[in-house]
Formats: sequence, structure tokens, C-alpha cells
Amino acid sequence: MQRAFLSFFLLVFALTAGLNEARATVRATPSAFFKDTIVVRLPNQATLTLVVRDAAQLRELKKYQLDSLTSRLASYITQAETAAKNGKSEQVTMEFYPDKDQPGKNMPEQIRITTHKPSANGPSNKVEVLLEKKTGLVINIDGRNKSTGRDARTPEQRQAHRDSVRLKDLEKRSTKSHLILDIGLNALVNQKSVAGQSDVDLRTEGSRYVNIGLDWDARLGGKRSPLSLTVGPEFAFNNYMLNGNRQWVNENGRTSVILNREGRQYQKTKLATSSINLPLMLRLQLRDSHYKPTFTIGAGGFVGYRIKSWTKVKYTSEGTTYKDKEDGSYNMENFQYGLQGTIGYRSLEFFGKYNMNPLFKANAGPDTQVLSFGVRLLGID
Repeated sequence: MQRAFLSFFLLVFALTAGLNEARATVRATPSAFFKDTIVVRLPNQATLTLVVRDAAQLRELKKYQLDSLTSRLASYITQAETAAKNGKSEQVTMEFYPDKDQPGKNMPEQIRITTHKPSANGPSNKVEVLLEKKTGLVINIDGRNKSTGRDARTPEQRQAHRDSVRLKDLEKRSTKSHLILDIGLNALVNQKSVAGQSDVDLRTEGSRYVNIGLDWDARLGGKRSPLSLTVGPEFAFNNYMLNGNRQWVNENGRTSVILNREGRQYQKTKLATSSINLPLMLRLQLRDSHYKPTFTIGAGGFVGYRIKSWTKVKYTSEGTTYKDKEDGSYNMENFQYGLQGTIGYRSLEFFGKYNMNPLFKANAGPDTQVLSFGVRLLGID
């Protein structure tokens, strides 16, 4: 860093002596006093800004012993860096007054140095030199051009900084949470024929599955381990909508699917349930060279309990639309258990869920199980 600042001030000295090898941009800023700003962009991505009131003041810069200031500045920088390294805060600002230390030698009135704790890609340092109360020289090595607001770092440097931030966050967080939303469909599988009963024929697009939950991932292994254990409460809603003019009925202690007996034409007829579930899954999350999530896969099981169930039919009679709803258990199993898994790439993830328990109690309804599948949307991470 000392060499960098030495180069900066040698460049200023050359500039004030009349050399023009460096590329400079001159701006005039309207104010009560006309001020000229000279911005020098150096090859190492640093910027040097010189603010003067007028051209005459610029010519007077030669009287300041900027060449001898560089050796003094090196000592100041060393002190500031030591203070930042040993200090408790992330940033340390120190002020020096060379003109008071050596009166009459045309030394700068004030030097302010802001330093940060050493970091590979963190914020760098800033030096402000006040020659007089109205003349200032500022050296920024913070990677940002103050006049344009554009990042002056190279794309490689910006990428390295982003990678460092992601890696730090990855290693720091041993647990994280996901607000999840699953949207998909239900299907009845492993149906067994029952004498006098036809198989249940579901309307695919109407048999929807919605699941809302808050899952916690606990990392297994080291700071960069891709394995984690997922657990969390989830609330699921299942719709089983029938095809044709059929309806769910509960008669004589048994739930069945029958044709409409009242001469109505049903537009919709469904059996719906709500339940609370607790999943337990092992999750593998891979990342690319920039520590961004890529391929993910999870597998495990779940247990749950049915909260409520009801049937609903929709039909039109004499120009009026009716929606009849009836609550009841419909002989459905209260406790649920099964297998589930997820697979995805980056922000796109799919889920599958298989209920190992029958949907209805034994000999009290269709002998079948439920398979749910669809897309998983991740929210808060």
C-alpha cells in the first residue's frame, strides 16, 4: 500500500509541475466559489481527486513539498494500518497535522486516513490531504468513481468480491429456513376393485394439491458440506374432484362414489381435506465455482394428521348456481405417513409425495392411496 501512495503523490508532483502524461478529467462545478476538480484515473483502478478554487490556486500547489510528503505519508499509513489491525472495529480513521508539527515548511494542514481490517476483497483504504482550508486532495481506492457512480473495479475483481461474500455467508450459516409453497396435483394409485363399487375416476386438472410450510435446514458436516437435514411444519390441502356426473356420499358407514340421483348436472363435485404434516428429509445441495446453488435433491419421509374434510358440489338450477358443502370425516384415515422427495436445479424445484397409508379406513371406502406431485416454490431463504 505504501508503494501505491508513493506513486500517487509522485504523479501529483509531476502534474503540478506541468507534466501531462497522466490522463485527467477537468470539471467546473458552479458554486459560491468556482471550483475546479481534477480526477486522475490510475492504471491500478485507483482514482485521485484534486479540488482547487481556481487555476491560480492550482499553480500554487508547487510550493507544497509534496515529494517530501510521500515519506511522511508512508509513516502515517503504517500507523493507521496497525491501528486498524489491532482495533476492535472494522474501520479506523486517524487524523494528522503536519503543518502544526513543522510550522513554516508549507506542509499540508491536515491528513485524514481511513483504513479497514485486512480483507482479500473487502473495502480498501482512503486518504484525504487538506493542503489549506479551501484546497483538498483526495485519494480513493474504494473501487467506485464518485463522479459517475460506476464501479471502477475490473469484472474479475467484482466477481471475486461476490464469491467471497457468498462463501462467507455459506460458512457462517449452519442452519437456514425456507418458506415453501408446493402447487401440484393428486392422483389415486394402487386402487383395488371392490364388489359392487367402480374405481374412482378423478378429474386431473381439478384434483389440486397445495402445501404451505416453513422448513429448517441443519447442515451436516463441515462449513462447506452440501448435506443438510430438513424438518418443519407444513399445512397441506388435497382436492379429489370426480369426473362425470358423480358425487361422494357417506351411506351406511361407508364412503362411495355414485351417480347423481337427483337429476342434476354437476359442474363440480369433490372431496377435500386439510392436514398438518412434519417432514424429515436428507438434502444434498451442490454449488458452482461461484458458490451459487445448482443441483439439489432431497429424500425422506413424513408423518401427519388430518384436520378436516368436506364435500362440495356445484350445479345450476333454473338459472341459479348453487354450491352445497357438507363437512364430515367420510371415513378417512386420520393419521398419515409416507415418503417424499424433491429434485431441482437452481430456482426450479419439483416435489413428489406418496401416502403409504390408505386414504380411507379399511372396508369403509375405496381401497386406494394418494400420490401428489408438482412444483415447489421457495420463498424466504
